Amino acid sequence: MSSKGGGTALSRGNYRLASDTEKPKATGIVNEKLLSDYLHHVFPRYGLTSAAYRKTLTFPDLEAHLEHLLSEGELTEDSRDQAAEGRLGPFTVVLDHTSGFEGLLFVDDDLLGVIGHSNFSSIRATTCVFKGKWVYEVLISSQGLMQIGWCTLNCRFNQEEGVGDTPDSYAYDGNRVRKWNVTTTNYGKSWAAGDIVSCLIDLDDGTITFCLNGQSLGTAFSNIKMGPGIAYFPAISLSFKESVAFNFGSRPLRYPVEGYKPLQDPPAADLIKANRLLGYIKTVLSTTIDTQEERLVEKDSSFWQLQGEPTVLVTLAHIFNYFAPLMCKVYLVEDVLMNFLLGILEGGGSVDEHPLIQQLLDLFWLLMEDYEVNECLKQLMMSLLRAYRFSPIIPDLGFQIHYLRLTTAILRHEKSRKYLLNNVLFDMLRSVVFFYIKTPLRVKEAGLEELIPTTWWPTRFDKEGRDDNEVKEESADERLRRRAYERGCQRLKKRIEVVEELQVQILRLMLNNKDKGTGQASRYIFLNKFRKFLQENASNRANPTVLCPPEYMVCFLHRLITAVRSYWDEGKRKSVGSISSEEAYVPPQLFYNGKVDYFDLQRLGGLLSHLKKTLKDDLASKANIIIDPSEILPSSMDDLDEDEESGAAQRPLGAAATGGAPVRPSWLSSPTLGRANRFLSTAAVSLMTPRRPLAPPEKVKVRTLAVEQRTEEDIEGNHGNDGLLLGRPLEEPDQPITEKSLLEILDGIVMMYNLSVHQQLGKMVVVADDVHEYAVALKDTEEKIARCPNRRADIMDELLKSQKVFAEKLNHLSRRLAWINATIYSKEKMLDVYWLLRVCIRTIEHSDNTGSLFAFTPEFYLNVAMNSYSALKNYFSPANSMDELPGYEDTLTQLAAILAKHFADPRIVGTDIKDSLMQALASYVCYPQSLRAVERIPEDQRVAMMRNLLAPYEQRPWAQTNWILVRFWKGCGFGYRYTRLPHLLKTKPEDATLPSLQKPCPSLLLQRHMAELLRHDKDMAASFLNSVLNQLNWAFSEFIGMIQEIQQAAERPERNFVDTRQLKVCATCFDLSVSLLRVLEMTVTLVPEIFLDWSRPSAELLLRRLAQLLNQVLNRVTAERNLFDRVVNLRLPGLESVDHYPILVAVTGILVRILVESDRQGVARAASVLLSDPCFQLHSIQHLLGEGEASAAGTDRKHFSLHAYADYISAEEEQKVEQMLAFLTEESKQAAACTAPTSEEDLCPICYAHSISAIFKPCSHKSCKACINQHLMNNKDCFFCKATITGVEDYVKPLGS
Repeated sequence: MSSKGGGTALSRGNYRLASDTEKPKATGIVNEKLLSDYLHHVFPRYGLTSAAYRKTLTFPDLEAHLEHLLSEGELTEDSRDQAAEGRLGPFTVVLDHTSGFEGLLFVDDDLLGVIGHSNFSSIRATTCVFKGKWVYEVLISSQGLMQIGWCTLNCRFNQEEGVGDTPDSYAYDGNRVRKWNVTTTNYGKSWAAGDIVSCLIDLDDGTITFCLNGQSLGTAFSNIKMGPGIAYFPAISLSFKESVAFNFGSRPLRYPVEGYKPLQDPPAADLIKANRLLGYIKTVLSTTIDTQEERLVEKDSSFWQLQGEPTVLVTLAHIFNYFAPLMCKVYLVEDVLMNFLLGILEGGGSVDEHPLIQQLLDLFWLLMEDYEVNECLKQLMMSLLRAYRFSPIIPDLGFQIHYLRLTTAILRHEKSRKYLLNNVLFDMLRSVVFFYIKTPLRVKEAGLEELIPTTWWPTRFDKEGRDDNEVKEESADERLRRRAYERGCQRLKKRIEVVEELQVQILRLMLNNKDKGTGQASRYIFLNKFRKFLQENASNRANPTVLCPPEYMVCFLHRLITAVRSYWDEGKRKSVGSISSEEAYVPPQLFYNGKVDYFDLQRLGGLLSHLKKTLKDDLASKANIIIDPSEILPSSMDDLDEDEESGAAQRPLGAAATGGAPVRPSWLSSPTLGRANRFLSTAAVSLMTPRRPLAPPEKVKVRTLAVEQRTEEDIEGNHGNDGLLLGRPLEEPDQPITEKSLLEILDGIVMMYNLSVHQQLGKMVVVADDVHEYAVALKDTEEKIARCPNRRADIMDELLKSQKVFAEKLNHLSRRLAWINATIYSKEKMLDVYWLLRVCIRTIEHSDNTGSLFAFTPEFYLNVAMNSYSALKNYFSPANSMDELPGYEDTLTQLAAILAKHFADPRIVGTDIKDSLMQALASYVCYPQSLRAVERIPEDQRVAMMRNLLAPYEQRPWAQTNWILVRFWKGCGFGYRYTRLPHLLKTKPEDATLPSLQKPCPSLLLQRHMAELLRHDKDMAASFLNSVLNQLNWAFSEFIGMIQEIQQAAERPERNFVDTRQLKVCATCFDLSVSLLRVLEMTVTLVPEIFLDWSRPSAELLLRRLAQLLNQVLNRVTAERNLFDRVVNLRLPGLESVDHYPILVAVTGILVRILVESDRQGVARAASVLLSDPCFQLHSIQHLLGEGEASAAGTDRKHFSLHAYADYISAEEEQKVEQMLAFLTEESKQAAACTAPTSEEDLCPICYAHSISAIFKPCSHKSCKACINQHLMNNKDCFFCKATITGVEDYVKPLGS
């Protein structure tokens, strides 16, 4: 163990040799008298203050002298026994994991932490008490359902009943704010993660009390059962995933209570020793020996340095001989060492201004054995972490800052930092607690009332419930309140920024890549641990007990982005020509060169093993990477069979000897942890040198190492080795990137966002939603107070009580919201997420350029691109405007291009990611700003997107595609300009205040592309429209079948309930039917010739099918006293969208377009086809305007009429419907007058609706043209004889027959 301070290297193993060889009189260090004075000064004997009575003290005598000093005041055996009176059980108190539990639990290695893993698990401690006053503490790690308290040995728990549910058990539940002892009553306050509950029992008075963060909640239980045979154990019951840690006294209690003893006695003798030894160390630090003047000089210990002075070193070595073993005990580290180190930093100033901590850590490494320093640092860091996590929030965040400053000071010490990184910070903690800033649930205790004395919330809402951004009507009082609130929020934000800056400093220390003097640089240790941390969180999605909490991940992500960007830009300043962090992206070769482990995360093209087989030629030609055949492990039985058939001859001998599985080369065999073994199956990669194309490629084996084995060279590369960037494809620019290790961290940041950060961002929005709901409720209550008549004092009292409750709740929530906005939704955090979005977009663009190698890209890059945009739009606004983000319009366009291109990309095979892309595009076209971005992408990409959207609906998820087309049309269709469904605003006017759907924003440009595609590609137009008609037929038929079932259930005399899922499916089928009708309306409006130009193939057939379906819909919906009417009138919850208006207006739009707005020939064809359909009924058309049989019946019941929706249907549209009705009335009269009766023999034997008009070849069977044309779309066999039809000819009945 060497000292960086220079001088003699002494350890506890050899310092005696140095002192024993000295002569008694001349020490060789300082003269005897001065040494004696120095040692007596450092180690004074109590009662001997005068130098005259002191015996000369030298190093050989020092050990005995020190032994004598430390033995003074030691506890006797009697006093130890006395301390344990009233308690039964082992001296060291832990959780009884052998017999004292019920249900499934995870207990930590120290037997003090516990996580519930079943419905309601219970566990008790190993020690009980029967007399005296006792206390223990519980550190709440999650704020869910738990009951904490005391129980006797007789208590029997199960999965339903826990502590407090049996007669002799007593519990406090801060989740439901109640106390439990068989029965339950309100008690205490709600707890939150990061709180400490103290459980006190007084067995002299028979009472049980609980404290929360040191504040008593009052006596919970009195007159508890006591007497012979009754003793109480600490106990807890907790539900699934909840976690706590107990402190029975193995560490100093955070909130000791006078008169109460911890269940486990503190190590009193060791405490005395440790404090004395620390006093000796402090004296050494503050004393200098002036050898010239032969005197001792007092000095400021804060500037002490370890300079290798033999006298000082030997003195300290004697002290550490006793001090070092004590510093391996957690109680002493926390109570003695941590408080001493915190005291050094108490003076304020930057951590750099306190070099003493660095010197002390040098001293620890010099004078303590390695295992002692390791244990001491581990316990010190764990104690700091607990202290940071469980400190109460105070206005200036003083506690958090205090602990973070000491953490920073310790991590500034290189050797300590590397040990902690290697062994503690990720391995032991498994979560990134130091980067988390917890949100206070109890505003008053957190001091937010003092920091934000004035609260404010939006008081003006538009008719759709949104905040009204126009502040011109704001009163002077409101303006003052808002500004005062904003000033308070700004004060809070500045205090939080101090903590965040310290957290970034800690991360920058961990990411230091220049500290190579003592082995591997910190960054590369961090990188490997960070990757393993991500692996644990990615691979254990099904086991939430071992995951890092998402709220920690959010804070860690933001600090990591800040630290990485600062290092990135520092490197950019040193390396001219490299890209800045603003243009950062992850190069595509990281996804396929095997240098970075992606565990078992899905790739866009499927499984990695499959991609390596199918794309190995592309890897060789595009990226100069050759996959070693012996490294492609079979991933399934099919692969094994394939290998047996094709590759047996080429397999190495070793493979044949082990049953056919390829043998892993010996240099790849290495012990790894858990799922990391999967990384070893990554292909061995070799490099083809492109500079010598004529010579055969020279293979250079690149070792694919486990995460823990990688070195700096494997990551950064060196001359002739590209490190992480091995295998650059030709399409990828050869642009220098500052430090390649930052790329892997950047990749990890994107993965973190995907794992849990996005989910957490969405979860915290609920506070803003609560503020909004309470503000609406308060405004409504105030309006009622203003309207309340004076004579109704009782109502006024209730309204005033409600007003007070809402106002108090809003005061509380607005302060909480200020905290959340500062820590999670601030402008800086928004810029971080925006930067991440741009990183993903650039990464996807670069990967896309590689062609087939795009399939290697992990799915999470596309997910993060979509989710981060969603977060910016939905979670950060309106507090921060997206329009203010730099380059926002361009970013929107880039993302639009990605969604438009990849939602139907054949290189992407995962159904989930394809659905996500489709949903993202559907959401994208809902909003004017993002829809305009879609319109800004290059024309060829827009046309390709429309072509993909118009692909036939069979064999793919079509509902979202159809909905996207509907969004392009909404605002242009007949009566299709509404935001909320008009019938809902008529039946439920109160819904007018609810937040609305997006206002219509049609895209005329994309409509034009659609029209051109359908007009010019006749085959695509026919197949697309046939698929739309097929799906409409299915959706409407399903809907009718379901409402029949619902009606039958409703008519049963017994009380019954319709399944909500069935109602939801029914409503979905109705909505699908309406949206398909709207797509047909759009098609017939944009390209009417598809139906009306009978020179086009299938035009007549499409028109007949369309007429048939429209007649079916009209007849089902408009028939008098029909099924549809009855179900609509039931007003069932879940069927709100089902009504006459949406579906009848959509049908009317199609009919008006083909019967009124077409040319004369088109109108004639449409009318003849519509009237010739056997389902046509004129009264269905009359029903649209409230005419026909319904009005003739003379009933009082109101009927549907388009006239009733004058706000949504223009006068011009109404006039066209009247014109259509008049035209059809006249045409139907003429058709009835001139239609000659047809004999049954002349009717089509398939539909019995039309005359026979076609004859099949070669079998000569007959039908009408409509039936055979529709049949031939899917089947080539004859209806009757099943012979293959080779042709269809017109059939004209012979005159004489």
